[in-house]
Amino acid sequence: MEKEVFAKGICFKKIFLLFIIGCVLGCFTEMINHYIHYGNIVSRSGLIYGPFNPVYGFGIILFVLCLSKTKNPFYVFIGGMVLGGFFEYLCSLFQEKVFGTISWDYSHQMFNIGGRTSLKYMIIWGVLALIVVKVIYPFLSNLIESVPNNFGNLITISLIIFMIFNVLISSLACLRQSERAQGLKANNELEVFLDKHYPDERLNKIFENNKRL
Repeated sequence: MEKEVFAKGICFKKIFLLFIIGCVLGCFTEMINHYIHYGNIVSRSGLIYGPFNPVYGFGIILFVLCLSKTKNPFYVFIGGMVLGGFFEYLCSLFQEKVFGTISWDYSHQMFNIGGRTSLKYMIIWGVLALIVVKVIYPFLSNLIESVPNNFGNLITISLIIFMIFNVLISSLACLRQSERAQGLKANNELEVFLDKHYPDERLNKIFENNKRL
């Protein structure tokens, strides 16, 4: 009887685990980059619990789904530039419209698009796409498929439950923080809970890069 391979091919389980890995790698990359430039360590997490930056998690998924079968490195690079720049623009727009904050502003750079992305960072996205598609994804794909099936399923389900909670509580806490900035008082038990457990001081420490408009 042939042994069942965990998360074989491009499937939901593998894509989700790639998302988790991308979130973590992106968070630490941002922290290291900041330390190199400024000499201090700051939080670059996009969620309240854990070192997760969803922008990079979704970025790696985007590259894998759209570019993993592209053999020509030049097309991977150009595709990464377009996809990464477009996604970065959408993330900035979403954060501004929903939460009333921004985490980056490239308006001081040449060839920027509304300050939300720029040619410089689109080129970086292109390089990242090449690294992801040609190096990181093949390695991680084999690594994930080598995980024992039962253990892999348990880890995946546990992480899904945790991330649903993490995204939900992070979103609610940030929305409530936006309401507090507008002077709106808590008018139900959920908002009282959020004010007590996720005050501005705590959120500002976690989301150090956020600037309120």
